[in-house]
Amino acid sequence: MEDIRARAAAKALPLNSQRISRRATVFNRFFAAIYGGAILALFYYHVASLLKPTSLGSFFVSVSLFISDLVLAFMWVTAQSFRMNPLHRREYPGNLKELLKKDSDFPALDVFICTADQYKEPPINVVNTALSVMAYDYPTCKISVYVSDDGGSALTLFAFMEAARFAAEWLPFCRENDVVDRNPAAFFVSNKDWNTRTDRMKEMYEKMKMKVEKFLKEGKVGEEFMNGEEERMVLDKWTNSFTPQHHPTVIHVLSESSKNTDITGESLPNLIYVSRQKSKTSRHHFKAGALNTLLRVSATMTNAPIILTLDCDMYSNDPQTPARVLCYLLDAKLATHLGYVQFPQHFHGVSKNDIYGGELKRPYIINPPGMDGLLGPDYFGTGCFFVRRIFFGGPFSFQSPELSQLGPNHVVGKPIKSPQILELAHRVAGCDYETNTQWGYKLGFKYGSVVEDFFSGYRFQSEGWRSVFCNPNRAAFYGDVPINLPDALNQIKRWAIGLLEVIFSNYSPITFGVRSMGLLMGFSYAHYAFWPMWSIPVAVYGFLPQLALINGAAIFPNVWDPWFLVYAFLFVGAYGQDLLEFVVVGGTFRKWWNDQRMWSVRALSCLLFGTMEFVLKSVGFSNFGFNVTSKVMDPEQSKRYEEELFEFGVFSPMFVPIVMVATVNLAGGVIGIWRSCGGGGWEEMLPQLLVVGFAVANCWPVYEAMALRNDGGKVPPKITFLSLFLALLLCYFAAFLF
Repeated sequence: MEDIRARAAAKALPLNSQRISRRATVFNRFFAAIYGGAILALFYYHVASLLKPTSLGSFFVSVSLFISDLVLAFMWVTAQSFRMNPLHRREYPGNLKELLKKDSDFPALDVFICTADQYKEPPINVVNTALSVMAYDYPTCKISVYVSDDGGSALTLFAFMEAARFAAEWLPFCRENDVVDRNPAAFFVSNKDWNTRTDRMKEMYEKMKMKVEKFLKEGKVGEEFMNGEEERMVLDKWTNSFTPQHHPTVIHVLSESSKNTDITGESLPNLIYVSRQKSKTSRHHFKAGALNTLLRVSATMTNAPIILTLDCDMYSNDPQTPARVLCYLLDAKLATHLGYVQFPQHFHGVSKNDIYGGELKRPYIINPPGMDGLLGPDYFGTGCFFVRRIFFGGPFSFQSPELSQLGPNHVVGKPIKSPQILELAHRVAGCDYETNTQWGYKLGFKYGSVVEDFFSGYRFQSEGWRSVFCNPNRAAFYGDVPINLPDALNQIKRWAIGLLEVIFSNYSPITFGVRSMGLLMGFSYAHYAFWPMWSIPVAVYGFLPQLALINGAAIFPNVWDPWFLVYAFLFVGAYGQDLLEFVVVGGTFRKWWNDQRMWSVRALSCLLFGTMEFVLKSVGFSNFGFNVTSKVMDPEQSKRYEEELFEFGVFSPMFVPIVMVATVNLAGGVIGIWRSCGGGGWEEMLPQLLVVGFAVANCWPVYEAMALRNDGGKVPPKITFLSLFLALLLCYFAAFLF
């Protein structure tokens, strides 16, 4: 790519531009100074209260509030790193035509798609993702798609055998009709221009889909549907001893660009199925291990200088996306340190007001421009284009792999189906290959945390690499959101465990990160890494003021006390700024309300339980694994999701704190109002009543699921009874405290 960068520089062709949000920067810094002063005043109040306790109970309350506000202050301080220098970029892909005039000018692109469970991640959805990138507006001879099947499913392989045949029709159809939605499922839903060719394509797609789903339901592939001896031989590897946890390496080339063509004679992209060897006695390192296997296998077969990583449900929504990436990778000014280009995560099928806050606008949309103004956004785990060189040490500290054929500069000189290439590919996909090597530590994606995306991006940037946040008007990718509460919480619980692994490693952002990347960038990563700490202030403010109300005790300044204004300003200021930033990026008030409610729900459930599971695992009492979030759409759940009803349904211990908070707040509100109206003293009780009122408003979906619904998504009776019992027990002990 060096010669193309030189030509771009010689012709002075602008490929991208950037601008700092000056107004936002000035406002944020001014507001931060005022808000920071209010925080200092609050801690002065806390210290004064701690030095003058009136009883053991009041001392406990003061300490609890002090610790909670300390956590909130820390999270606020680290969050300011996103607001100090927000940077916005723009690309000019039209100028690439002057530089890339023939197919050979384009750099090769390897695409990694990971799947792990054929039932939670239906093969037809993975196929749609693969087809959407195979159909990029990019020379097909330069695209290679690698599908990592960590579940080792013959049905997934069969689905891709069908996909390779369908691609021969689908790719030319997209080119000839200027199709933008190149995920077949998305296209046939949104298309309004029907003709004979379109009808025929839909019929072909539906036949493929029905065949794949039929065999998925039956659990095996019928021999009559195997096309040729080659397919039969590879599918015969699935013997009775073949299990997802124990099986040999399976690498199957489904299409080869140098040999296979579509119906118009154009080359098809390379399509390779990879299921790495698994053994119950070997460590596999979850998704990071699968990605490192793809790094090595792809190096032996194609070794493209650019790599796109995608989740199996994150399909391409814009065929021009690679051109936007080249606008940065071919910029000589950025080339030395640029390691990856990250696109935001967008989601389709989101309910009208995003009841579970699944869009996660803050980490995926709002915060990244702030990190881009420093060293660049973190790695989201999908929708990211890497320079292959990033996986081999820092920009000025190259780390050689154990085999020269795995290095980023190796040129593959043989066809991908040649015996020598396939033999080496199988070797590097073995379960013991990484033993006594630097893979996962100094090479490839990093091991040490189940949130391999966050940890890898963090380590790359600490080595000196920069990244770019590319957020075009048309979403580059679309993915699925969880449509029920258990899936939404389980996903974040896994993140919480992984983030705690980072905090308590040798690479803690608050120490190593600040030293290696600077204060603001270290704080950016620290803000995410310390997410599990949200459970402390949310639990304290979810229970303590309410229990005090029930027992007639005031724990905040009364409404005529000047210190009440400090509390009010901190609350309104934090939520007001959060709402403003949410609306600026296209959110609505209802979506923001649901988003902030879900942060409280997560803090009381998955973040809390993730912390507990991490602690138990650290002392040897628990061992967690990787839980795949289900992408299967249950009709009844889908209906309730569209109606924006909380989906509890199954029994989960994570629901207990949520229902307990809802119960205690409702009781505290009723008793608090009764005390204020009957015995006076409303000035002292009003601050706590405001907190309770805010909590009760947030808990409305929980009350609805507890008492006002009779469908499959209501709170299980066992959860209700257990939560009520624990809430009564908590109130009993609180009576001794107050």
